[in-house]
Amino acid sequence: MRFAALLLCLLFAAPALSAREPVSTPAHDVPGIVEAQLAPDYWIARLRQPDRVILSRDQIAQQNVRMHDEDPSLHDIAALPGTLEADQVTAWITALSVMPERELYDETGAVGTKRQMARIEANLALKSIPQTQVTRYGMAVRRAALRTFPTRLRVFNSPGDTDIDRFQESALFPGDPVAIVHESRDRAWYFVVSQRYAAWVEKDAIAQGDKQAVLEYGRRAPYLVVTGATARTVYTPERPEVSDVQLDMGVRVPVLADWPGDREVNGQHPYAGHVVELPVRAADGTLEFAPALIPRSADVANDYLPLTEANLIRQAFKFLGERYGWGHSYNARDCSGFVSEVYRSFGVLVPRNTRDQSVSPALNRLPLTAEDDHDKRRKVLREARVGDLVYIPGHVMMMLGHVDGAPYAIHDTSGMTYRRDDGELRRLDLNGVVVTPILPMLSNADTPTIDRITSIQRIRP
Repeated sequence: MRFAALLLCLLFAAPALSAREPVSTPAHDVPGIVEAQLAPDYWIARLRQPDRVILSRDQIAQQNVRMHDEDPSLHDIAALPGTLEADQVTAWITALSVMPERELYDETGAVGTKRQMARIEANLALKSIPQTQVTRYGMAVRRAALRTFPTRLRVFNSPGDTDIDRFQESALFPGDPVAIVHESRDRAWYFVVSQRYAAWVEKDAIAQGDKQAVLEYGRRAPYLVVTGATARTVYTPERPEVSDVQLDMGVRVPVLADWPGDREVNGQHPYAGHVVELPVRAADGTLEFAPALIPRSADVANDYLPLTEANLIRQAFKFLGERYGWGHSYNARDCSGFVSEVYRSFGVLVPRNTRDQSVSPALNRLPLTAEDDHDKRRKVLREARVGDLVYIPGHVMMMLGHVDGAPYAIHDTSGMTYRRDDGELRRLDLNGVVVTPILPMLSNADTPTIDRITSIQRIRP
């Protein structure tokens, strides 16, 4: 059956797709895509050594150390001094929380008022930052939005276009350690510094704790790694704090291996699940830990996955069809969140945003400049391998493979533009994790997307 499906795909896949030539499109209107290409086995079957290990566990550990040492976008919160100066805290906040100069619109289409913006700016409480403060630590107890400002107000560039909230930055996940460096004027928000981001987060998502307890949680063993797009703890009315908690791909949680086999966990016998320990926020805001159950049916593993091309493809396809979520909104992720969480399931650390990922000196970077012509760029893409990350300004795609020499990618995208076989420009609002050929994609009517590639990052030797 696999051979028949592969043969059918080869017969119908568009050869040598190019943005400079009109392309025929199937009924679903995405050029160059046939049904079989929407399954990981199609791409894995095309590989010569799908299970060859790209980086060993030791090499990944060395890579992560290099990332911490060389990438300026990352924060080593364990190395922060015992006291923080006001200048440092102010610099973190003002680097992010810059009041917008252009008009922004709320969900109703109304333009933001100066009074609204003034209230938001006042809530930063910059004047109340002490000259020195003891460095405090905390931990995320749930998936929580990281925001540009301490507000839930969603704002957009134009009325009616409510997908990209300009105050949304990223997300924290259960167990993520943070340094708590400031509190908003209304006392509802913390400004936190995490490994990959410094931003505002709702205070009730963070439990404050001892530095050692916070930092050691993510190092404890044995542990489970979430290898599905998400996993959820078992619903339990006895402990709402650990009930139906979402854990996203790559999240690591310690296992309570010595839990007695005949002792219930929150009213449920544990033999059909994994007994893990999750952080919870006590009534006074301090950090505690509580047992929880992850069902054995969940897509989890007792270690990070081996970094192979086959596993990269399988992990990426677990997000196929998920709605695009700018800055981890919509309980989903965006293009850079997508690729970083795929790699996180292998224990590989990459920066959060495309801007930082694309220039990271800690990765095996191939830069492309305006001097590199269209033909050279096509040649570079022909040589790209599975898992290579292809960057254009504001977007990243992960290489899947080639069909008749044409490169294909899987990516989390708002959409694509291409020229139909009748010469008409076509814009598709894809808004999700999709598979597309790269060559037909246009940045505008005259510019193929590949002519805007700024770099390719290769997470391999």
